[in-house]
Amino acid sequence: MSDDSAQQPGERIASHIAHNARVWNYWLGGKDHYEVDEQVGDMVTSMYPSIGEVARADRAFLGRAVSFLAGEAGIRQFLDIGTGLPTVDNTHEVAQRIAPDARIVYVDNDPIVLTHARALLTSTAEGATDYVDADAHDPAAIVRTASDTLDFDRPVAIMLLGILNFVLDTQEATGIVRRLVDAVPSGSYVVLTHPTLELGGEGNEAAMKFWNENATPPITARTGAEVRGFLDGLEIVEPGLVSCARWRSEGAEEGPLVAQFGVVARKP
Repeated sequence: MSDDSAQQPGERIASHIAHNARVWNYWLGGKDHYEVDEQVGDMVTSMYPSIGEVARADRAFLGRAVSFLAGEAGIRQFLDIGTGLPTVDNTHEVAQRIAPDARIVYVDNDPIVLTHARALLTSTAEGATDYVDADAHDPAAIVRTASDTLDFDRPVAIMLLGILNFVLDTQEATGIVRRLVDAVPSGSYVVLTHPTLELGGEGNEAAMKFWNENATPPITARTGAEVRGFLDGLEIVEPGLVSCARWRSEGAEEGPLVAQFGVVARKP
């Protein structure tokens, strides 16, 4: 029997079962998915029609958060965990437009993401990008490998967009965040998004159940209180923990309310 870890990325891709990275790509209008991803994505959409809006709002939040960090906050290092498939305005593109010397490390353990990693490794001459094939459940390995590109004695923005919802045990998810925060100095930031059954997301419960029975990896929603628990000891940046569609967006109060929390917090 062969060891999957020794196989090429393409040989590890399970095209017979829907996978989050590919379904998310489908909802965003991308082309890197299989028929099974479209089928599951369409079923979830029929059960929870605003899911495409959630995906787009999450992506737009990334752009605004990175712009704030590279601009107003002066951050020059980004650790983007749970990268997903490359699309427009990836973290390095947003950051390096503002700060050409920004350094970005992407982290994912999805083989289909790995096959597209070259799209994430473009960089300005002044900055740097790298890709780490690692699991979010192993923050020590992430930090150890990312230190080839990032200086962990200087502030780092830890990006956790739509990833902690795949860590089903809240205590384990909290531990992951705390170990990552422990590895970075004062002045660093944590950026995260997370689905919820609050914010009008009650209708997503049946869709999540369907997802967990028909796709991978399994997912969980969390309350605002649980998400705040990930950030104990950190200073939450205004406007706080809100729908990601309303985090520092123009006309936020009149904009759509999606059931996906978005928050940025600073390590004092």
